[in-house]
Amino acid sequence: MKRTEVRLADGRELIYFDERDDAVRDQPDRRELPPPPHASQLRYDPLTDEWVAVAVHRQTRTFLPPADECPLDPSVGDRLTEIPASDYDVVVFENRFPSLSSRVADAPGEITPFTPFRPGLGRCEVVCFTSDHNASFARLSPTRVRTVIDALADRTVVLSELPGVEQVFCFENRGVEIGVTLHHPHGQIYAYPFVTPRTRTMLAAARRHAERTGGNLYADVLAAERAAGERVVLANEHWTAYVPAAARWPFEVHVAPNRPVPDIPALDDAERDAFGPLYLDLLRRFDGLFDMPMPYIAAWHQAPVRIDRELGHLHLQLFSIRRAKDKLKYLAGSESAMGAFINDIAPERAAELLRAA
Repeated sequence: MKRTEVRLADGRELIYFDERDDAVRDQPDRRELPPPPHASQLRYDPLTDEWVAVAVHRQTRTFLPPADECPLDPSVGDRLTEIPASDYDVVVFENRFPSLSSRVADAPGEITPFTPFRPGLGRCEVVCFTSDHNASFARLSPTRVRTVIDALADRTVVLSELPGVEQVFCFENRGVEIGVTLHHPHGQIYAYPFVTPRTRTMLAAARRHAERTGGNLYADVLAAERAAGERVVLANEHWTAYVPAAARWPFEVHVAPNRPVPDIPALDDAERDAFGPLYLDLLRRFDGLFDMPMPYIAAWHQAPVRIDRELGHLHLQLFSIRRAKDKLKYLAGSESAMGAFINDIAPERAAELLRAA
């Protein structure tokens, strides 16, 4: 893989990840762009011990443009996009409308004595999986998936070294039902200046398990699921895809390496190669459930950058809000207000349907 860094017209960084060593990436960004926005503001919620980002500039971000105006397509002729080149394999660049940024303008302060605020220091990046606007992740080749994994590993290492970054989160949103604002196949990477609430909850459970048993909680749960087999959808020598016994979503699958590793960079070559064929099979099963493109979120759970790395176990959480061909699961009162999920589909049944898809 060849890696080439360039700068866009407003100073943001863009990195080409090419599968050919002879790729030339010297095309300039010919647009006239305003300076990137300053970092958002993080406000502390004392009632939940969580940070909330207030990023008002994101109200003006591009929203579901026509296909011929997609900013993630290659630049061709006078049609200038976020990617200056006329073609590409995988591209990563700083988000033009970031929730988190290194461009800090304000000093910390407080809204009330109970609600301090600070700059939203961090970084948000966009990951374009292919130059083909009409493709999907499920239609990528295993070789391209490997390039994507290598790009995510690269970015996890680089972003983890930024001052103040505590966690790196790689993810893909797919489908208007999920809330995507661009149809082009792409993912995102957030470098947070804090450990996220979901990860803190999982680490607390893992810490209690380690103190009680000496084991790694996720590794032990994975071993139990592999032994039970009832909820396993797919598996190979290096990876297992299974529906969690307490799945929250109608169709939810964890894809985990059989060897405990903290993050994507820790995967070896064999594990990176083995991921693509299994994951592509799983995505095609998701689309085959109702013979239509499945809306989903694919979320990589990685260990924090600086703490509790021994408690983590890398895994990809793939889930959809579609519970039937003509029905979606909406987060209503119990889920949204109380965080108490109610699943309409038994995890065992979901695994059975996915194996048959």
